[in-house]
Amino acid sequence: MQKTGLTEWLRFPFHPLTGLGLFALLSFPLPGLAQSAFSPPPVPVSSSTFQDSGYLLGAGDRVRIDIFSVPEYSGEYLVLSDGTVNLPEIGAVSVRGMTPKQASAHLSARYKGVIKRPSITVSLLAARSVKIAIAGEINNPGTYTVSPVEKEGIPTVTRILQLAGGITQAADLRQIQVRRLQPGNTANRVFNLDLWQLIRTGDISQDLLLQDGDSIFIPTAAEINPAEAVELATASFAPTEVKALKVAVVGEVNRPGPYTLQPAALPGGANNKPRVLTLTQAIQAAGGITAYADIRKIELHRLTKTGTRGQSVTVNFWQLLQTGDTRQDLPLQEGDTILIPKATELNPSEATAIATASFSPDQIVVNVVGEVAAPGAVKVPPNTPLNQALLAAGGFNKRAARSSVDLIRLNPNGTVTKREIKIDLAQGANETSNPTLRNNDTIVIRRSGLAGVSDTLGIFLAPVTGVFSLFRILGL
Repeated sequence: MQKTGLTEWLRFPFHPLTGLGLFALLSFPLPGLAQSAFSPPPVPVSSSTFQDSGYLLGAGDRVRIDIFSVPEYSGEYLVLSDGTVNLPEIGAVSVRGMTPKQASAHLSARYKGVIKRPSITVSLLAARSVKIAIAGEINNPGTYTVSPVEKEGIPTVTRILQLAGGITQAADLRQIQVRRLQPGNTANRVFNLDLWQLIRTGDISQDLLLQDGDSIFIPTAAEINPAEAVELATASFAPTEVKALKVAVVGEVNRPGPYTLQPAALPGGANNKPRVLTLTQAIQAAGGITAYADIRKIELHRLTKTGTRGQSVTVNFWQLLQTGDTRQDLPLQEGDTILIPKATELNPSEATAIATASFSPDQIVVNVVGEVAAPGAVKVPPNTPLNQALLAAGGFNKRAARSSVDLIRLNPNGTVTKREIKIDLAQGANETSNPTLRNNDTIVIRRSGLAGVSDTLGIFLAPVTGVFSLFRILGL
């Protein structure tokens, strides 16, 4: 039975019965024909959501196939489990491993035996879920199944990094690798990505569109770069939630040892958690630095995801205090070890500046011994002058020599110095007569001369007074 539908008009230049060709048909349009057969194909409502660049069709994709001038063949189709779409007239056609553009050309070639000069467009309406593997310097390595969503479209590398908990601080962003299995089980294709180019210049080409079966590997950087660490911590693919970190703080801190840093317990509180946990916060948790700390050579040692100590860096907190160089206050990650070495010498002016830093203790302890009202250990704020410490111990008692005291200090190099300080309680803080104190300083208040004579006489008169006391006891 001969077909007389629109398909046959397109297939043959002249109809066998009427002899009217296609041009005659166009010259004398039939009622309603212009609104159906020759109207532009409908635009898929979600076609702009997904990108065509490099995307390969596969089982589960939903596509729109528009055949120009043949609306009865156009429509939405599902790519079946074997990678085919079942189309009118030509049946099952495989589109697996093709981009939508390649699929359009392939279907046009297949329809040449049915439609004269077929013009076919394949549009991706909804992409299938893809399975991606990720390993290396990522917080939650493993396999992820991602369903493209309308707002985000086909998943990219940075989206998978976010889903996997974000990169670690040890990540090398310049050498990220994406391995992709080629059709026919040929050797993997490897894409080398540099996400620093994305951060610094906005090079979106580095944020590769992913395909089902891709694997991502994030290598470990050879060293820590303080200048880049803060940028790394605030990137969109860094961890968005600050979790508790286990770190170790050793060396010249008041309470060395392992610590679990809780964001809610640090400045900012539970309702305003810091974006990252840093060196200064770990040092604060360890009670602050001691008076003998060398803050110019603080060391940070970092474990890699394999558990080996692969990175270390030395930072200069004096530069942080003097110039506000926040790059020195490095973001931390799980397993970091912080070492504060002992200084060989300490400039008095520098000691004063360091004592008020945020990573110094809120209080220091000085020992006030001798002739004061309440001798013993006294807690005072950093940079407290000597006169204030004397007053905190109750001030001189009646037996004290009020003209001078001895200040004994243990130096960073292990030596001990002893200075006689002339006392003038009206003096302000100054290095000569009212120096600022350091942790564990000792102030010795001597007896006055009169008190010394009285104590000596008491020793000699003790037997005599003892005899008179015995006579009183015996009633003599």
